[in-house]
Amino acid sequence: MSPGALAVLMLVIGVIAGALITTATYAPELRRISRLLDARRDGGTSANARITIGSHAPGVTELAEAINGELDRIMRAHIDGMRAQRDFQRDLSALSHDIRTPLTGAKGYLQLAADETDPELKLRRIDAAVERIDRTSELLDALFSYTKASDPDLALDTEPVELREVVEQCLLGHYPDFERLGWEPIVSGTDAPRIVDADRQALGRIVENLVTNALRYGSGAPGLRIAATPEQTILSISNPIEHPDELDVEHLFDRFYRADSARQGGGSGLGLATSAKLAEAMGMSLEARVDDGRLSIELRDHQS
Repeated sequence: MSPGALAVLMLVIGVIAGALITTATYAPELRRISRLLDARRDGGTSANARITIGSHAPGVTELAEAINGELDRIMRAHIDGMRAQRDFQRDLSALSHDIRTPLTGAKGYLQLAADETDPELKLRRIDAAVERIDRTSELLDALFSYTKASDPDLALDTEPVELREVVEQCLLGHYPDFERLGWEPIVSGTDAPRIVDADRQALGRIVENLVTNALRYGSGAPGLRIAATPEQTILSISNPIEHPDELDVEHLFDRFYRADSARQGGGSGLGLATSAKLAEAMGMSLEARVDDGRLSIELRDHQS
């Protein structure tokens, strides 16, 4: 056999031998991975099971790590889904209770009114029933507003808006409430125009919800401050509150969140959540903190 033919033969034998060695090295690892994935799919193994390797063949370790990373991602998504479902069921239960309670009261007052012979007392019981029906309507309106604000396809028409004007209109609308409580809101930073790029109606709803929250749960007159930096415009509303230790500011903007002492305050727990969604849709953000018994909520315009 000529030297050239011998060299070709040796090359062919080397290629075949390399292929056999590679097959012997990788095939068991690939079969192991395949069996584990089949078992996970069929429920025959724990959801926490991970790929292990028995050799250090090039690429096998990286493949196992990539598959395990994807399995971890799927597991986290599954846990997050279960947590979201649990939270939704809890919120739905709370909403059902909040709707049923005033409706049950309204029904009771109407039944009493139907049997009442005293015209004055009959009217008072009808008025009480109407008040509870109105409370239910407010809750449903708040739920509709939150659902609309949570729509990922929500499109808002932004334009230059004078923040000071929106704040002043809101405070004027609540003048009877401040007068009833004997409070005089302290407003600062209105000496110069503060223009923000926003949807006027959405911005008005945010300010309205912040002021309403201060009126409903505050224990003293709120302070409002409009400030501006080169990067952003800030609206801050701060007011003293009772039981500040019961307030979890990390969840203040969650849907249906209410501190324990505020559950009887008549709110839906949706106002601040709706405001946060609207702010996000306009490139803004809401932040909250509690200092020295005062709750401060800041609306920040990051587009300034």
